[in-house]
Amino acid sequence: MDLSVVVPAYNEAESLPELAEWIDKVCTSSSIDYELIIVDDGSTDDTWEVMKLITSMHRRVKAIRFRRNYGKAAALQTGFEASAGDVVITMDADLQDSPDEIPGLVKMIREDGYHIVSGWKKKRYDPFIKRTTSKLYNYTARKFSGIKLHDFNCGLKAYNGEVVRSIEVYGEMHRYIPMLAKEAGFKKIGEKVVQHRPRKYGVTKYGFDRFLKGYLDMLTISFITRFGKSPMHFFGTLGTLMFLTGFVMAAYLGIRKLVFVHHDLRAPLVTDSPYFYIALAVMIIGSFLFLTGFVAELVNRRSPDRNEYLIRERLNS
Repeated sequence: MDLSVVVPAYNEAESLPELAEWIDKVCTSSSIDYELIIVDDGSTDDTWEVMKLITSMHRRVKAIRFRRNYGKAAALQTGFEASAGDVVITMDADLQDSPDEIPGLVKMIREDGYHIVSGWKKKRYDPFIKRTTSKLYNYTARKFSGIKLHDFNCGLKAYNGEVVRSIEVYGEMHRYIPMLAKEAGFKKIGEKVVQHRPRKYGVTKYGFDRFLKGYLDMLTISFITRFGKSPMHFFGTLGTLMFLTGFVMAAYLGIRKLVFVHHDLRAPLVTDSPYFYIALAVMIIGSFLFLTGFVAELVNRRSPDRNEYLIRERLNS
């Protein structure tokens, strides 16, 4: 199969029929053999009923329903696992991403050899605050990751099928799939200026908590990509340095005490020095960090599938 289009949906009952028709029209006119995978992320409106209607009308549409709202990353991961296309494209269900971009994205993956092509909404129809915070967020993400993308959070992205089957997306990590892919060895990452359309149905899911979570996730993914396979390298090194620092401080106080005794001088109690307690605390913290490294190594080797038991129903699977 040429293409899999993965669409996470949360309370998007109004927009899904138009989106499915639009995707079908574009792919059919471009002679692209495609499948559309819609993942209902625990919607509370009529999204699932609409999805059942769409699957009955379009044989190329697969519908997956979660038991509750797990988030966009889980929806994408489930869609990736269900996909069979040589190229996988993700887009939001709110019609702000244009399906007209599909042929161009497919071409960049198949003919130009990109592993990932990220959409860049150069002209946005978002409020001023959202545009400003997005620019700040993307600037920081570029500096952290070394990946020169203007819009990390754009939902419209295209992937070589091998990429999405080689990574795991969970938590809130959907914003950083390019970073995960780069860590997995897929380094040819490009971008394409895409159309950003005004919202036609529903309400935005954006809020300040999403902005804050974005930065926290960035720190998390930076740590995971550097030390995820060997957490002991981080915790063990830091713990050892702290323990040795505390040990040297304690040793200095002990040697100082022995020097005073050797010269028959009144020796101050070691416990009278505040440095003794500092040294003790640093040694304890260092020991805990070292043990944390061991525990993290054990967890890393026995980590279960984070996205198991999410699916409630499937249609046409």
